[in-house]
Amino acid sequence: MSVSPSPHRFAAAVPRVRGGSLLAGLMVLAATGCTSLTNPIDGVPANRLPPQLFAPPKNDLVPVDISLLTVEPPRDYQLAGGDILGVYVEGVLPFNAPDQPPGPPPVHFPEGDSLLPPSLGYPIPVQEDGTLSLPLIEPLNVTGLTLDQVRDKIRNAYIDAGILQAERARPIVTLIQERTYNVIVVRQDAGGTGAGSGFTRGSDESASGALVKLPAYQNDILHALVETGGLPGVNAKNEVKVLRASRADKRARAAFMQEFYAHQKAAALDPCICPPPLPEDPSVLRIPLRLPPGVVPQITEDDVRLHDGDVVYIESRETEVFYTGGLLPGGEHMLPRDYDLDVLGAMAIAGAGIGGQAGGGGGGIGGLGSMGRIPPGLLYILRRTPCDGQVAIEVDLTKAINDPRQRPLIQAGDILILQYKCEEEALNFGMATFFTFGIRELLRN
Repeated sequence: MSVSPSPHRFAAAVPRVRGGSLLAGLMVLAATGCTSLTNPIDGVPANRLPPQLFAPPKNDLVPVDISLLTVEPPRDYQLAGGDILGVYVEGVLPFNAPDQPPGPPPVHFPEGDSLLPPSLGYPIPVQEDGTLSLPLIEPLNVTGLTLDQVRDKIRNAYIDAGILQAERARPIVTLIQERTYNVIVVRQDAGGTGAGSGFTRGSDESASGALVKLPAYQNDILHALVETGGLPGVNAKNEVKVLRASRADKRARAAFMQEFYAHQKAAALDPCICPPPLPEDPSVLRIPLRLPPGVVPQITEDDVRLHDGDVVYIESRETEVFYTGGLLPGGEHMLPRDYDLDVLGAMAIAGAGIGGQAGGGGGGIGGLGSMGRIPPGLLYILRRTPCDGQVAIEVDLTKAINDPRQRPLIQAGDILILQYKCEEEALNFGMATFFTFGIRELLRN
């Protein structure tokens, strides 16, 4: 006589089976060392974050017309303090006795780097107040006058003083040397490496400073950059700073820094107040070299004109870096300056194949290298927020490969951490176990 199993015995066996399955699953996860459980990161999917947490795109930025960085010279050279004129006035400069013939005017040839033609006459400098001192007459104000206008003014002055007759008053006025402006150019774009490679700090960036002498009507930003190596390189920010040398501007910068540090000190007394970031210094002129499309650059000639002692500063991009870790090879990488970099491009820069095994061999088990291994599919972007905060952006790499909207742009200071999903580590563990033990038993039999 057959005996049916007791329902109580069957009911007691079911929990044991379920409990065994759960225990086996936990043992598999423990054996794989699932980073989703052991090192959890509380991330927010990229499509759920507000736009202000994402880097603005720069692929569509348009370069500024570099002709806006130079001063348009006048048709005729206009004199000012610092110019050196060649002046010859027959019978007066130089003086000669009435019974002797006048001597020829001296000839001056320009220096090797000068674009001026040869000049005639005795060198007479224009004073800082814009006056020209000649024998037997009062100083003449020549500021803003052309050479022809100065010649007529000298002729009229000697005729009005009764020194020369109208038919003998034929002065010669030429330009021997134009006035120059001493400008300091400090560049931090020398040396270093470009985007996508490891950032090095072995070069002395401050050693690229230079004192540049710019002739009149060439005393602008473009000529200063050309004299020192051209436009800023990829290791420098896409802008030019100008620090004016006037005392008023120096006092304004000092007052601005004192006011800022006073606000910082006051904010530090209250732990609940977020210290304000450093705002833009109104006394420092910033000229961007790339702008969004449709934006007209507001650059005037007064902005780009340089004066004695002004400082042109090209600032380094040494802080525009991102960091990698987790299954990605650890490192520090520079961001591109003129184009966008999304998460997949950042992984490629770090040395991890997109859709393949991460570089460095991290996270794998079983000693099989990348053979038959499911690649990690979860990337976290740790991004700083104001007031020393942080947000973790979760990127599913499978979705990111298929949907460009799931690929956030990388910005300066981001930390990229690549991890396996828990099911990926479990599958990798299962495949590694099969290749390690299953094939061995198959070969044994």
